[in-house]
Amino acid sequence: MGEAEILIFGTGSFAARILFDLVAVATEPTRIVIAGRNADRLAWLAAAANARAGIFGTPATVLAERADLLEGDAGATVIARHRPKVIVQAASPQASSVIAATGNRWASLIAQAGLSLTTVFQAFLSAKVASATAEASPGSHFINCCYPDVANGVLKALGLPVTSGVGNVSILSSLFATSPAATGREVKVLAHYQTITPWRQSPPERRGPAPRVWIDDVEVEDVFATFRDVQLTREPVIDVSGAAGVPMMLAMAHGHDWRGHVPGPNGLPGGYPAAMRGGVLAIDPPSGIDAEAAISWNAAFEHRSGAFIDERNWLRYAGTVRDCLASVSPTLAEGFPVSALYEVHKEMTALRRRLEAQAA
Repeated sequence: MGEAEILIFGTGSFAARILFDLVAVATEPTRIVIAGRNADRLAWLAAAANARAGIFGTPATVLAERADLLEGDAGATVIARHRPKVIVQAASPQASSVIAATGNRWASLIAQAGLSLTTVFQAFLSAKVASATAEASPGSHFINCCYPDVANGVLKALGLPVTSGVGNVSILSSLFATSPAATGREVKVLAHYQTITPWRQSPPERRGPAPRVWIDDVEVEDVFATFRDVQLTREPVIDVSGAAGVPMMLAMAHGHDWRGHVPGPNGLPGGYPAAMRGGVLAIDPPSGIDAEAAISWNAAFEHRSGAFIDERNWLRYAGTVRDCLASVSPTLAEGFPVSALYEVHKEMTALRRRLEAQAA
């Protein structure tokens, strides 16, 4: 079938937003393949995306490919068939909408501990697709959309390719850059996923860790006061997060340079300003803080309460996340070598099913 510029795995709402934004803004001929296991959903996404390309008059074309990532080498087969320049992995066995769910014990546990408790689910399919990428198209840029602040570190520890994630830090950077406090000026943001939560609260109730923000290379002293007007919904902010990755995907697909913000670049923890030059993505911190300090600042969040990779390549849980997991499975709370990801996924799946069957 020939090469594609972009291959997207996933048929959920996040993958759809990315697809629909890609076809609306592409300015160069761009061939996009959307792959997943739901044939009816795939057919509709491709039809709707091609219609949108026609509506907006853009040179984008979309094909649908059925691929069940749980079936053997299905991912590698699709990747080898199309040799995409960019692979976007947005399929997850744990939807991010769980952060707004209520009614069962699993959802209440996530509400207390945060998304780091779902790291195994977020990394599971992404590891399969990253492995397929390494096998079938090692030159492709691999973008993981599933909790990249932490899951990308798991992929890196497994020795798998990962260029970056999308969303998270770029949600805040995009909203800050269009706030009256910074409109028309250069904004750079360091933001771990955990720094997003306060922006879901109303300004008078806003508590928790703040991101670090620079406007024209000067660090903002009181981020909450400066950007008081910024307010997120309590649900996943896919209206912004998916769109924020689109310019980068198109730049990668067509060999252009790019600057912006991404989570998990090259498997690093948290989110950073970043730049793509000559096909290579690297973090681009503001003056006054070097790369090592920026990485350490982001890494500290998961070490206090979250999931992180230790010096022995074990995934370890810390703080509230460990305590919450220990309350339902002391064995899983001890962590595991990343090489055991697939086996641990089975154990976590059994635990989740049991807790989902229990009232909150």
